[in-house]
Amino acid sequence: MILTSKAAVITGSTSGIGLAIARALAKEGANIVLNGLGDEAEIEKTRAGIESEFGVKAVYSPANMLKADEIEEMVRLGERSFGSVDILVNNAGIQFVSPVEDFPVEKWDQIIAINLTSAFHAIRAAVPGMKARKWGRIINTASAHSLVASPFKSAYVAAKHGIAGLTKTVALEVATHGITVNCISPGYVWTPLVERQIPDTMKARGLTKEQVINDVLLEAQPTKQFVTVDQVAGLAVFLCSDAASQMSGANLSMDGGWTAK
Repeated sequence: MILTSKAAVITGSTSGIGLAIARALAKEGANIVLNGLGDEAEIEKTRAGIESEFGVKAVYSPANMLKADEIEEMVRLGERSFGSVDILVNNAGIQFVSPVEDFPVEKWDQIIAINLTSAFHAIRAAVPGMKARKWGRIINTASAHSLVASPFKSAYVAAKHGIAGLTKTVALEVATHGITVNCISPGYVWTPLVERQIPDTMKARGLTKEQVINDVLLEAQPTKQFVTVDQVAGLAVFLCSDAASQMSGANLSMDGGWTAK
Protein backbone atom coordinates (compact mmCIF):
# COMPACT_ATOMS: atom_id res chain seq x y z
CA MET A 1 0.00 0.00 0.00
CA ILE A 2 2.58 2.52 -1.15
CA LEU A 3 0.02 5.26 -1.90
CA THR A 4 -2.00 5.35 1.31
CA SER A 5 -3.19 8.92 2.03
CA LYS A 6 -2.47 9.99 -1.57
CA ALA A 7 -5.16 11.08 -4.04
CA ALA A 8 -5.15 10.61 -7.79
CA VAL A 9 -7.04 12.21 -10.66
CA ILE A 10 -7.17 10.02 -13.76
CA THR A 11 -8.79 11.38 -16.91
CA GLY A 12 -10.49 8.99 -19.29
CA SER A 13 -10.77 6.43 -16.50
CA THR A 14 -14.22 4.91 -17.00
CA SER A 15 -12.77 2.22 -19.30
CA GLY A 16 -9.60 0.88 -20.88
CA ILE A 17 -6.15 2.02 -19.77
CA GLY A 18 -7.48 4.77 -17.50
CA LEU A 19 -9.70 2.43 -15.51
CA ALA A 20 -6.88 -0.09 -15.15
CA ILE A 21 -4.62 2.67 -13.79
CA ALA A 22 -7.33 3.88 -11.42
CA ARG A 23 -7.82 0.38 -10.04
CA ALA A 24 -4.06 -0.21 -9.71
CA LEU A 25 -3.56 3.05 -7.80
CA ALA A 26 -6.57 2.30 -5.58
CA LYS A 27 -5.09 -1.12 -4.80
CA GLU A 28 -2.04 0.72 -3.46
CA GLY A 29 -4.25 2.86 -1.20
CA ALA A 30 -4.86 6.00 -3.27
CA ASN A 31 -8.21 7.77 -3.25
CA ILE A 32 -9.48 8.24 -6.78
CA VAL A 33 -11.16 10.86 -8.95
CA LEU A 34 -12.64 9.06 -11.94
CA ASN A 35 -13.43 10.92 -15.14
CA GLY A 36 -14.75 9.89 -18.50
CA LEU A 37 -17.68 9.03 -20.67
CA GLY A 38 -20.21 6.23 -20.34
CA ASP A 39 -23.54 5.15 -18.99
CA GLU A 40 -24.30 6.91 -15.70
CA ALA A 41 -25.34 3.72 -13.92
CA GLU A 42 -22.25 1.86 -15.12
CA ILE A 43 -19.98 4.68 -13.99
CA GLU A 44 -21.58 4.65 -10.54
CA LYS A 45 -21.16 0.87 -10.39
CA THR A 46 -17.47 1.29 -11.25
CA ARG A 47 -16.99 4.05 -8.66
CA ALA A 48 -18.71 2.11 -5.88
CA GLY A 49 -16.84 -1.05 -6.85
CA ILE A 50 -13.47 0.64 -6.44
CA GLU A 51 -14.46 1.82 -2.95
CA SER A 52 -15.71 -1.57 -1.82
CA GLU A 53 -12.93 -3.63 -3.38
CA PHE A 54 -9.97 -1.53 -2.27
CA GLY A 55 -11.25 0.29 0.83
CA VAL A 56 -10.52 3.75 -0.56
CA LYS A 57 -12.71 6.70 -1.46
CA ALA A 58 -13.66 7.40 -5.06
CA VAL A 59 -15.56 10.27 -6.63
CA TYR A 60 -16.57 10.94 -10.23
CA SER A 61 -16.03 14.12 -12.24
CA PRO A 62 -17.98 14.53 -15.49
CA ALA A 63 -15.50 17.15 -16.70
CA ASN A 64 -15.50 17.64 -20.46
CA MET A 65 -11.92 17.52 -21.74
CA LEU A 66 -12.81 20.20 -24.29
CA LYS A 67 -13.52 22.75 -21.55
CA ALA A 68 -10.72 24.32 -19.49
CA ASP A 69 -12.98 25.43 -16.64
CA GLU A 70 -14.39 21.93 -16.19
CA ILE A 71 -10.90 20.41 -16.17
CA GLU A 72 -9.84 22.84 -13.44
CA GLU A 73 -12.98 22.02 -11.46
CA MET A 74 -12.11 18.31 -11.71
CA VAL A 75 -8.80 18.99 -9.96
CA ARG A 76 -10.53 21.19 -7.37
CA LEU A 77 -13.03 18.34 -6.72
CA GLY A 78 -10.10 16.10 -5.84
CA GLU A 79 -8.65 18.71 -3.53
CA ARG A 80 -12.00 19.31 -1.81
CA SER A 81 -12.78 15.62 -1.49
CA PHE A 82 -9.40 14.36 -0.32
CA GLY A 83 -7.41 17.43 0.75
CA SER A 84 -4.94 17.13 -2.10
CA VAL A 85 -4.29 15.91 -5.61
CA ASP A 86 -0.96 14.12 -5.40
CA ILE A 87 -1.10 12.13 -8.63
CA LEU A 88 -2.40 13.30 -11.98
CA VAL A 89 -2.76 10.88 -14.87
CA ASN A 90 -3.61 12.54 -18.17
CA ASN A 91 -5.04 9.63 -20.09
CA ALA A 92 -8.11 10.87 -21.98
CA GLY A 93 -7.82 10.41 -25.71
CA ILE A 94 -9.69 9.93 -28.96
CA GLN A 95 -8.66 8.80 -32.42
CA PHE A 96 -9.70 9.42 -36.01
CA VAL A 97 -8.17 7.87 -39.13
CA SER A 98 -8.21 9.66 -42.47
CA PRO A 99 -5.92 10.85 -45.26
CA VAL A 100 -4.73 14.35 -44.42
CA GLU A 101 -6.43 16.01 -47.38
CA ASP A 102 -9.79 14.60 -46.23
CA PHE A 103 -9.19 15.02 -42.51
CA PRO A 104 -12.16 16.96 -41.07
CA VAL A 105 -11.02 20.21 -39.48
CA GLU A 106 -13.36 19.71 -36.54
CA LYS A 107 -11.82 16.27 -35.88
CA TRP A 108 -8.31 17.79 -35.91
CA ASP A 109 -9.37 20.45 -33.41
CA GLN A 110 -11.11 17.91 -31.18
CA ILE A 111 -8.18 15.48 -31.09
CA ILE A 112 -5.62 18.20 -30.34
CA ALA A 113 -7.89 19.57 -27.59
CA ILE A 114 -8.65 16.25 -25.88
CA ASN A 115 -5.33 14.45 -26.40
CA LEU A 116 -2.98 17.39 -25.75
CA THR A 117 -4.54 20.64 -24.54
CA SER A 118 -6.57 18.96 -21.78
CA ALA A 119 -3.32 17.69 -20.25
CA PHE A 120 -1.97 21.25 -20.14
CA HIS A 121 -5.09 22.49 -18.34
CA ALA A 122 -5.00 19.67 -15.78
CA ILE A 123 -1.28 20.09 -15.11
CA ARG A 124 -1.70 23.84 -14.75
CA ALA A 125 -4.42 23.30 -12.13
CA ALA A 126 -2.63 20.54 -10.19
CA VAL A 127 0.97 21.80 -10.01
CA PRO A 128 0.49 24.58 -7.40
CA GLY A 129 -0.83 22.13 -4.82
CA MET A 130 1.92 19.63 -5.58
CA LYS A 131 4.54 22.35 -5.18
CA ALA A 132 3.04 23.38 -1.83
CA ARG A 133 3.27 19.80 -0.56
CA LYS A 134 6.67 19.18 -2.23
CA TRP A 135 5.44 15.89 -3.71
CA GLY A 136 3.68 15.00 -6.91
CA ARG A 137 3.49 12.50 -9.72
CA ILE A 138 2.27 13.49 -13.17
CA ILE A 139 1.91 10.70 -15.71
CA ASN A 140 0.84 11.35 -19.27
CA THR A 141 -0.42 8.53 -21.47
CA ALA A 142 1.42 9.10 -24.72
CA SER A 143 1.85 6.41 -27.38
CA ALA A 144 4.43 4.83 -29.63
CA HIS A 145 3.09 7.58 -31.88
CA SER A 146 4.85 10.10 -29.65
CA LEU A 147 8.07 8.73 -31.14
CA VAL A 148 7.17 7.48 -34.62
CA ALA A 149 4.36 8.10 -37.10
CA SER A 150 1.82 6.07 -39.01
CA PRO A 151 -0.11 7.24 -42.06
CA PHE A 152 -3.67 8.60 -41.79
CA LYS A 153 -3.29 9.66 -38.13
CA SER A 154 -2.01 13.22 -38.52
CA ALA A 155 -3.87 14.73 -35.56
CA TYR A 156 -3.20 11.85 -33.17
CA VAL A 157 0.51 11.67 -33.99
CA ALA A 158 0.85 15.45 -33.68
CA ALA A 159 -0.91 15.44 -30.31
CA LYS A 160 1.17 12.57 -28.92
CA HIS A 161 4.43 14.18 -30.05
CA GLY A 162 3.15 17.27 -28.24
CA ILE A 163 2.49 15.26 -25.07
CA ALA A 164 6.12 14.09 -25.10
CA GLY A 165 7.32 17.68 -25.36
CA LEU A 166 4.94 18.91 -22.68
CA THR A 167 6.15 16.14 -20.38
CA LYS A 168 9.80 17.15 -20.75
CA THR A 169 9.11 20.85 -20.31
CA VAL A 170 7.04 20.51 -17.13
CA ALA A 171 9.53 17.99 -15.71
CA LEU A 172 12.27 20.62 -15.96
CA GLU A 173 10.10 23.32 -14.41
CA VAL A 174 9.16 21.28 -11.31
CA ALA A 175 12.38 19.30 -10.89
CA THR A 176 13.32 20.90 -7.56
CA HIS A 177 9.84 20.59 -6.03
CA GLY A 178 9.62 16.84 -5.44
CA ILE A 179 7.42 16.37 -8.50
CA THR A 180 8.15 13.95 -11.33
CA VAL A 181 6.60 14.13 -14.79
CA ASN A 182 6.82 11.20 -17.17
CA CYS A 183 4.92 9.73 -20.06
CA ILE A 184 4.14 6.13 -20.89
CA SER A 185 4.15 5.28 -24.58
CA PRO A 186 2.33 2.02 -25.20
CA GLY A 187 2.12 0.33 -28.54
CA TYR A 188 -1.22 -1.12 -29.51
CA VAL A 189 -3.25 -1.93 -26.41
CA TRP A 190 -6.47 -3.87 -26.91
CA THR A 191 -8.95 -1.24 -25.74
CA PRO A 192 -12.24 0.16 -27.11
CA LEU A 193 -10.21 3.01 -28.69
CA VAL A 194 -8.16 0.58 -30.78
CA GLU A 195 -11.15 -1.61 -31.61
CA ARG A 196 -13.17 1.39 -32.83
CA GLN A 197 -10.46 2.56 -35.25
CA ILE A 198 -10.39 -0.75 -37.09
CA PRO A 199 -13.36 0.04 -39.43
CA ASP A 200 -11.83 3.40 -40.39
CA THR A 201 -8.49 1.75 -41.09
CA MET A 202 -10.24 -0.94 -43.14
CA LYS A 203 -11.83 1.81 -45.23
CA ALA A 204 -8.68 3.95 -45.54
CA ARG A 205 -6.45 1.03 -46.57
CA GLY A 206 -8.97 -1.26 -48.29
CA LEU A 207 -8.31 -4.15 -45.89
CA THR A 208 -10.32 -6.74 -43.98
CA LYS A 209 -10.58 -6.67 -40.19
CA GLU A 210 -8.14 -9.58 -39.87
CA GLN A 211 -5.67 -7.84 -42.18
CA VAL A 212 -5.87 -4.64 -40.12
CA ILE A 213 -5.17 -6.55 -36.88
CA ASN A 214 -2.34 -8.71 -38.20
CA ASP A 215 -0.82 -6.63 -41.00
CA VAL A 216 -1.26 -3.10 -39.62
CA LEU A 217 -1.61 -3.17 -35.83
CA LEU A 218 0.50 -6.14 -34.76
CA GLU A 219 2.82 -5.77 -37.75
CA ALA A 220 4.32 -2.82 -35.89
CA GLN A 221 5.06 -4.83 -32.74
CA PRO A 222 7.85 -7.42 -33.02
CA THR A 223 6.38 -9.47 -30.16
CA LYS A 224 3.15 -9.86 -32.20
CA GLN A 225 1.14 -9.32 -29.05
CA PHE A 226 -1.07 -6.50 -27.84
CA VAL A 227 0.05 -4.64 -24.71
CA THR A 228 -2.41 -5.17 -21.85
CA VAL A 229 -4.04 -2.43 -19.80
CA ASP A 230 -2.70 -4.05 -16.62
CA GLN A 231 0.88 -3.82 -17.90
CA VAL A 232 0.45 -0.09 -18.49
CA ALA A 233 -1.13 0.28 -15.04
CA GLY A 234 1.78 -1.57 -13.42
CA LEU A 235 4.24 0.90 -14.91
CA ALA A 236 2.10 3.81 -13.68
CA VAL A 237 2.22 2.42 -10.14
CA PHE A 238 6.00 2.11 -10.35
CA LEU A 239 6.30 5.74 -11.48
CA CYS A 240 4.43 6.76 -8.32
CA SER A 241 6.82 4.85 -6.09
CA ASP A 242 9.90 6.10 -4.27
CA ALA A 243 12.00 3.86 -6.52
CA ALA A 244 11.08 6.15 -9.43
CA SER A 245 11.69 9.44 -7.64
CA GLN A 246 14.68 10.25 -9.86
CA MET A 247 12.87 9.39 -13.07
CA SER A 248 11.47 12.55 -14.61
CA GLY A 249 11.04 13.83 -18.14
CA ALA A 250 11.19 10.27 -19.43
CA ASN A 251 9.23 8.81 -22.31
CA LEU A 252 8.86 5.15 -21.42
CA SER A 253 8.13 2.79 -24.29
CA MET A 254 5.95 -0.27 -23.76
CA ASP A 255 5.40 -1.32 -27.33
CA GLY A 256 6.65 -4.86 -27.89
CA GLY A 257 9.81 -3.52 -29.53
CA TRP A 258 8.00 -1.30 -32.09
CA THR A 259 10.18 1.79 -31.66
CA ALA A 260 13.40 -0.27 -31.46
CA LYS A 261 13.19 -0.74 -35.24
